[in-house]
Amino acid sequence: MPRKARRVGDLARALAQVAPPSLAAEWDNVGLLAGDAEARCERVLLTIDLTDQVAAEALDLGVHAVVAYHPPIFDPIKRIVRQDAATGAIAALLLKGVAILSPHTALDAVAGGINDWLIEGIGDGLVRPLQPSTSLPGHEAFKIVIFAPSDAVERIRGAMSMAGAGRIGAYSQCSTSAVVEGTFFGSASARPRVGRRGRLERVPESRLEMVCGARALPAALEAARSAHPYETPAIEVHTLTAQPNAYQGQGRAVHLSEPQTTAEIAQRLRRHLPARRLEAALVAGSDGQRHEVVAVCAGAGMGLMRSALEAGATLFFTGEARHHEQLAALRQGCSLLLSGHTVSERGYLPRLAERLARATAGTAFTLSKADRHPLVDA
Repeated sequence: MPRKARRVGDLARALAQVAPPSLAAEWDNVGLLAGDAEARCERVLLTIDLTDQVAAEALDLGVHAVVAYHPPIFDPIKRIVRQDAATGAIAALLLKGVAILSPHTALDAVAGGINDWLIEGIGDGLVRPLQPSTSLPGHEAFKIVIFAPSDAVERIRGAMSMAGAGRIGAYSQCSTSAVVEGTFFGSASARPRVGRRGRLERVPESRLEMVCGARALPAALEAARSAHPYETPAIEVHTLTAQPNAYQGQGRAVHLSEPQTTAEIAQRLRRHLPARRLEAALVAGSDGQRHEVVAVCAGAGMGLMRSALEAGATLFFTGEARHHEQLAALRQGCSLLLSGHTVSERGYLPRLAERLARATAGTAFTLSKADRHPLVDA
């Protein structure tokens, strides 16, 4: 059941459920940016940009929070003053107790987020992120490997589990063991439990493996040594690598089930966004080319061009690209479709409102009418 979102903190948790902050780019600023987490929150305004006009609209509507896709607090700021052009909108809201939140690139990266929505406007096919997000569960940061007599494995496993090792998802006491052969040569001062010192011994042993989190690692190692019968146990600790996610991450590439021309894709996107016009930068001689792989990235996505090329894309759709970025893409054989930065994002706001409404109860979400693309036809 959805949570009753009566406080700003409840809305922040719902936003984190829809767009997990862990998926945001390292340089980004997402989540609850300003306000009181304990303050009342029953009416929320959604916008792409927090402009002076949107702030005035929020105050006229009497909302308790504004969710701005682009974080209005991004670059370092030294003052928040109502009369300041850069921070006036933020100050106006804070003076009235209106909280400010942002999902930004977390909403781009999440499955079902903005970039997946853009792919819906292009066509069906196999979809993969251009830069997959990587994650490593907190309880699986390390793998402990221990070699011990087989009759001691259960005791060691139990001790390590009590210390916090062996947790994978909803399961505990997880381990792997296999029979191996161990060798040792005890010095004159050694006191081996099996065999004799002064000669090479070969003994049957078990290799026990268990994952462990960073916080539990010291206790798990101490538990293993205490439960181990050997004078000097053989213990290894291996750092595990974060695993890429096949469905979440920055940007998307779709391998179309039915290849399309640039004109066909542009026509679909104009209806989907919606957009009055799109700009195209076409590779010389590509007229009529049917694209099998198309890459997308909402906003300003040219930083993902290399990943798009590696994915085999011959067409890249994004909001904006600088002149020299356009030329570089064409030199590398990739045509571009450009909609304007916020045009590639604004059409997703109704879906964001729906997702937040499903994650909450008792909160009304309104789309800003004052929010608009800054450029108009001259």
